[in-house]
Amino acid sequence: MGKDGGEATSHFRRRGPLLAMNESLRRPYRAGSWAVLLCTLVAGCAGPPTLHPFTTDACSLFPDRSQAMGMDWCMCCVAHDLSYWRGGTPQDRKAADRTLRACVVGVSEHEGLGNLMYAGVRVAGTPYLPTPFRWGFGWDYGRFYTALTDEDRSRADAMQAQTLSRTPLACPPAASAAR
Repeated sequence: MGKDGGEATSHFRRRGPLLAMNESLRRPYRAGSWAVLLCTLVAGCAGPPTLHPFTTDACSLFPDRSQAMGMDWCMCCVAHDLSYWRGGTPQDRKAADRTLRACVVGVSEHEGLGNLMYAGVRVAGTPYLPTPFRWGFGWDYGRFYTALTDEDRSRADAMQAQTLSRTPLACPPAASAAR
């Protein structure tokens, strides 16, 4: 009971546990949040985004070929990796994924295989997960769906040409059958 005979109310009950915190305890948290935000913005403006050299693991988390059925769709995956390395808009990604599906169906003559791979890259290739096979994996993580500027495109074209001049795109060799 309160002094006036009514039910006692505390700041805790009236304002909730988070709002009842001492104001002096909340201020450093706010200041810290602003400091982190400011540092992030300043770091983001520090310079041009970094594009790393092209690498491929062919069909990430999926077989590159089927020796039993005599089908090899690995080069479809390598070409797809090249698109994913560059990154770009959601529309660019969807076009790359559709091209992968068409290539796999063309090589394998199995629409179901193409659809399975398409579904896999649509889910696992999101730019929001820091995986080595995400959309835009050639850039530092955090670029997400960013359209390539003319400068980005020129840099990617030059790096791609340099990579291809040294090493043509290729798939890892098929494992030999057990003897």
